[in-house]
Amino acid sequence: MTSMFKRAVCLLALSATLPLASLAHAADWPTDNVRLVVPYAPGGTTDILSRKVADLLQKEIGTVVVENRAGAGSTMATGQLARGGRGSDHTILMASPGHTIGPVIYKNLPYDPVKDFTFIRNVIEIPNVMVVPADSPYHSVKEFIDAAKNKEMTFSSSGVGSSIHMSGELFKTMTGTKMTHVPFRGSGEALPALLSGDVDVSFENMPTVLPHIKSGKLRALAVTSAEPSPYLPGVEPLSKIGADMGLGDFVTTAWFGLIGDDSLPDDAVKTLQTALDKVLDDQSFKDFVAQIGGETASEEGDAFRDYVAKDVERWQRVASQAELK
Repeated sequence: MTSMFKRAVCLLALSATLPLASLAHAADWPTDNVRLVVPYAPGGTTDILSRKVADLLQKEIGTVVVENRAGAGSTMATGQLARGGRGSDHTILMASPGHTIGPVIYKNLPYDPVKDFTFIRNVIEIPNVMVVPADSPYHSVKEFIDAAKNKEMTFSSSGVGSSIHMSGELFKTMTGTKMTHVPFRGSGEALPALLSGDVDVSFENMPTVLPHIKSGKLRALAVTSAEPSPYLPGVEPLSKIGADMGLGDFVTTAWFGLIGDDSLPDDAVKTLQTALDKVLDDQSFKDFVAQIGGETASEEGDAFRDYVAKDVERWQRVASQAELK
């Protein structure tokens, strides 16, 4: 065998092993526990969803630890993720509209909501629901608006910059009503105030209030999506109910998806996307989504990034209308 022939055989053997080596490298991630950060306090929609995803995800990739880091409308935890640091290649975050609203209302944040992150996959989308306590004197949107034009009302939210907060601000602006925002550290803290009647109304995420609507502890006046929700038969969208009250263009929904910092390795992204496909196809997850009144989302990678960029533009328009800073 000539030396030239030997070199050719060696090169062929090496090239044949490269795809296998690449697959082996991809299979190496994760090499540590994965941390799934929830940028809100326990008890709200983001927290409940994250724990369900983590339970199913760890069947595919190993241990997933859920970590709550509430503060500043999700911008605190999001800023920490953007800065990276120790273990950032094993840290992901469940983003929601707070990710796109925060940069609109908080000035000089140290990150860009689109450019500084890796977009793994959108998970679900849900409408918000305009709800009042069961003993509220208001049984319709019109009754509430008429009353709120003559006296000061309060509306609760899971925090400044949440879709719940922004929905309330948009409602206030479009109807010319008197409403004071009462923020809490997550829906888990906001819900008791609503149930007890300490606040007049909320535009809460459906998963948080759906059980209490069904039990009769809360009264649903409208949904904030463009179309009625199959999970709340008989409850119409605000844009339809309030078309002659200035609410014809009122549409807000919440999305929830996984992101990492912009240095998250490609093999980690691929592993997570493959695992998430299995999670979303799991019957127990489909049942869970139905229970909370949501719909499975489909965007991943660049499509998810584009979706988030458009959401930033939408909330910029809302903040401008509501004159929020």
